[in-house]
Amino acid sequence: MIGELSKEEINRKLLHLLAVFLPVSIFYAPIIWDIQRIYICCLIFVLLLISLLIEYLRLRVSSFASWFIILFGSMMRTEEENQLTGATYVLGGSVICSLISIYNEVSAVSCFICLTLFIIGDAVAAIVGKAFGRIKVGNKTVEGGVGCFLFCAVTSGFLFPILPFFTEFWGSEISVTQVFLISASISILEFFPVNWRGVTLNDNLYVPGVSSLIAIIIR
Repeated sequence: MIGELSKEEINRKLLHLLAVFLPVSIFYAPIIWDIQRIYICCLIFVLLLISLLIEYLRLRVSSFASWFIILFGSMMRTEEENQLTGATYVLGGSVICSLISIYNEVSAVSCFICLTLFIIGDAVAAIVGKAFGRIKVGNKTVEGGVGCFLFCAVTSGFLFPILPFFTEFWGSEISVTQVFLISASISILEFFPVNWRGVTLNDNLYVPGVSSLIAIIIR
């Protein structure tokens, strides 16, 4: 039985998956094009600025807002109508990861792992939670959290190791312990939102960066 899962939520998450090009660009673009990673940081930062401009126009210019709602309104959550959308926060989190990736090869592959896992894992958690979720904790479901963890574990343990340049940049085969800790960090950070001075921070902004730092430390 499909619980509260809607066509709009599925479409929203499918659109969300397009953001996977961000971690792929952070990791592979400098290798393929033989350029410094700082240029990818600049590119993603420009995309963030464009997104912020669109958000400003959407929130301040009624005619632009009407056009925006026609195109994307069905995929927006109610709380996003008067604040930044998740897409802008994803770009913000990607800028943070791109900056971390500059430091060394381990940092680059760690950001690639964690940003990719978070983007897709977050979508998995939302879809599983809305389709099968029964045990709620705040606005999350335990089933969604478990789905996110399992996806992260399977992907980091079996898919990433066979990708080009992954093992070379990671420096060795990824261990079971590393797979568990990376997957657990993303799932837990995604499941328990951070509140600061009464404001709940958007997990798209901080989870990729924090989990990337954890991956660097355990490497």
